[in-house]
Parts: sequence; C-alpha cells; structure tokens
Amino acid sequence: MRVGVPKEIKTHEYRVGLVPGSVRELAHHGHEVIVETGAGRGIGVDDGAYSQAGARIVATAAEVFAAAEMIVKVKEPQPAEIALLRPGQVLFTYLHLAADRALTDGLMQRGIAGIAYETVTDARGGLPLLAPMSEVAGRMAVQVGAHYLEKEQGGIGILLGGVPGVPAAKVVVLGGGVAGSNATRIAVGMEAQVTVIDRSLARLKELDDLFGPRLQTVFSTMENIEGEVATADLVVSTVLIPGAAAPKLIRRELVRRMRPGSVIVDVAIDQGGSAETSRPTSHAAPVYVEEGVIHYCVTNMPGAVARTSAIALNNATLPFVLALADKGWRQALSDDPHLRGGLNLLDGQITYPAVAAAFGLPHQKPAF
Repeated sequence: MRVGVPKEIKTHEYRVGLVPGSVRELAHHGHEVIVETGAGRGIGVDDGAYSQAGARIVATAAEVFAAAEMIVKVKEPQPAEIALLRPGQVLFTYLHLAADRALTDGLMQRGIAGIAYETVTDARGGLPLLAPMSEVAGRMAVQVGAHYLEKEQGGIGILLGGVPGVPAAKVVVLGGGVAGSNATRIAVGMEAQVTVIDRSLARLKELDDLFGPRLQTVFSTMENIEGEVATADLVVSTVLIPGAAAPKLIRRELVRRMRPGSVIVDVAIDQGGSAETSRPTSHAAPVYVEEGVIHYCVTNMPGAVARTSAIALNNATLPFVLALADKGWRQALSDDPHLRGGLNLLDGQITYPAVAAAFGLPHQKPAF
C-alpha cells in the first residue's frame, strides 16, 4: 500500500503522523511511504531520517495526497487538505467530528473512508489511540493551569502548592478517566488541594486507593459539580463520551460564581468542550477571559510537546497502521471489531452513531 504523511498545517501543530521508526516498519512490510518535506521538523527530525527509513520525500502536500491510498495524520484535515482527498481514499487521524459539522459535511462530500483514532477501542472497552494524548493533555492541563494562575498572566496570583502558612490552590478535576487521572497525578504531586468528580464509584475507589488522603473524591451530580467548581482556583475538565459531543456540565451561571482570575482548562474542547463558556483556541492565542475566568481551550494541547506526543502516539497507532496496510483497509476492519469502531465515515455516509446523533443525521452500519 502507498501510505502518505503530509506536514500538519493546523496552527502551531508540530506533531507528525508517522515518525521514522514507523516508516521503517512499513517499508519492512513492503509498503511505500510518501512524506512531505519538512513533515518531521516540528519534532526535530529532518528529511534525511525519513529517507534513511525508506520513505520517498516529496515537495508538496498535493503530491502526498495524489499518490497515497491511505493518509496518516495527527489532526483533522484543514479545508485545503479536505479539497485534496478523493473518493475511496483512507484517512486515519483524529477527527472529532461531533464537534464540527462543517468538517463532517466536507469529508462526507469527498467520499472517503474516515477512521478516527478517538473511537478505536480495545478488548477492555478503552480507547487505546486516544489514551496517549489524553495522558499528555491531562498532565499538561495542570501545568498550564498553574501558569495562568500567576498574576502576570491575568490570574488570581496563587501558587498551586502554597507554602507553609498559606493554603494550597484548590484544583477540581471533572472526570476520572485517562486525562483526569493524569491531571490528578500532577496536581497531587504539586501539593494542591485536589478533588476529582466522576460518576463511576468504581473509578473513584480506584483513585482513592491510589492517592489516599491526598485526594478528595466526589460523586458526580449537578449539585456536587456546582459546589466544588464555584470554589475552585483551577478546574480541569476531561469529561468524554466516545465520539459524541462533550456534555455541558459547567453552566455560564456557575462560571460567573467562580472567583475572578481563576482558571478553566477544558481538555474536552476537541469534542466541543464541557463548559458553556468554552470555545476553541490555538497555541497562538491559547486563553481568553469570560465572566472573569481565564479559559484555556486549545484543541491540540499535546502539540506543544510535539516530540513526546508524536512518539507516544506512534507507539499506539503503528499496529493499526500496519494492519490497514498489510491486509487492506476493508479486510482489516472486517477482521478487527475494535479497529472497525474507528470507522466514522464511508462513501459519503456517517457510520458512527454518536456522530450522526450529534447532528440529527442518519447513520449507515458498514457491511463488513
């Protein structure tokens, strides 16, 4: 199979779909890999490393899209890239369609097979291709939240861990999944007062066993969310419904009750965000103030630590990329129900129920 790797063009996105080690594996399996020049520059990898791994370097994204049967990316295609896709081509990347009707319509019109990293599953019901970036985003969320709590950044001027005689900041984490547990780990390590809210008692028990008295766990109800968020210095929202739009758990009235200069980091922004006041931002302009509260809503948070993120992502995606290339995408999807769960679009139809439900559209179950 001919596999294409274009350079990412989303604002301040430095990750790359395939690192040289992954290219070498594909070449070893007999596949041709076409890489756009400069695709690895953001992670400190030059064209020579890709050539040595067996890739063919081309000058433009148009050449990559024209030559490849499967495109492997990191972020959803931008308008200029959508125009380069063609019917029957496979697109394997993060899509997050439920938060973006224009993107969904554009990809449906191209007639591609759109396989989304974020809805591929595993035998335990997890999301193995979302997990690495959720780990990164969760850990980053507390780091950036602590930064924007500083007075010179517009924050309230509070040190996350406090000092003797001065209370630590209160951090509230919504969601105890992969991103939430990683955010908790960093916040606890920085000696903040940390509360995790989740609707799974089993998950709360696991976190309680892991962190002990350093962590407060709270069952998720609207009353509990309102009570904890209103008094928080930093809120990290990680709530996820696979493939669907994020639920709006933080109402505008609740944001209005928060202390001016406090911070919300909405990790769920890729799926539309879980605060009514959240709207997508980029690394070029990561924050804005709404109702007196600083909002950090960058849709590609892990892109800021591109080298770590790209390698971690490739560790997870490579087995699936190899399966799609070795078997052909139809056979690979037929053989693996977990990979088949990643199929969101096919031949102009939505195939993932949660995406269809987000827009009130029908979905078509794939015939394999």
